[in-house]
Amino acid sequence: MSSNDILIKNPHSILIALKNRPKEVVEITFPKDRSEGVWKEIEALVERHKVRKSAGVSEKPAHRPQDSRRGRGPGNDRDINSGRESGHGALVRQKSQTSLEKLFSGIDQDTRGLWLALDCLQDPQNVGAIFRAAAFFGIKGIVMTTERSAPMTGTVYDIACGGVEVVPFVQTINMKQALDKAKEAGLWILGTSEHAKETLNRVQKDRPWLMVVGNEEKGIRRLTEESCDVMCSIPNAGTEVTSLNVSVATGILLSHLG
Repeated sequence: MSSNDILIKNPHSILIALKNRPKEVVEITFPKDRSEGVWKEIEALVERHKVRKSAGVSEKPAHRPQDSRRGRGPGNDRDINSGRESGHGALVRQKSQTSLEKLFSGIDQDTRGLWLALDCLQDPQNVGAIFRAAAFFGIKGIVMTTERSAPMTGTVYDIACGGVEVVPFVQTINMKQALDKAKEAGLWILGTSEHAKETLNRVQKDRPWLMVVGNEEKGIRRLTEESCDVMCSIPNAGTEVTSLNVSVATGILLSHLG
């Protein structure tokens, strides 16, 4: 296992990796029971593309790692579906990121669509859930920060359910510079905050937006917010619960604007 390989456990993530980049699927270990439809599809693709098959390892006793919420990097062997460790999975090369220039190319005054920026999200499960929602709503691409952000581990790929494979993304050291390039390309920048006075319902849909969501606890950073053309919030109809998990909020925002 090289440093560029990650272990994916979710069969739906494995299937989409095989469909999109079979040559980068290094090795696969099947579960004892592969009668489910998705595993049958995986098996057919493994045979077609001659992916190496491993005998696997025996299932380990169930336990709850202290750092399971954050993920444990490429060595994470936690089955997200059963909540316990098991021997099946696929070793896959990490997906190559794109460039800002390519992500923002071809935008003109007639362009419609939605791009997404993640400003220092630290929980890999949130990042994975956002990739899944982004794929579902047909988001054009995702810009992510590298510092104080969750790495692209197997946990992200598993939770994304294949979203990482189909949504282009780029990681950047400087989010402000990335937003400046987006503006130069013709995108409008939409920041999100529970404290914003403008509500989502008033955001115009007649233009291409790059929507920015912020850190789970601190939200969007000050310099990032200063680069936004508009700030908006999700209207709150409740009285006791006044905030949402960032991945849930992002799904609502994407549904409205996508």
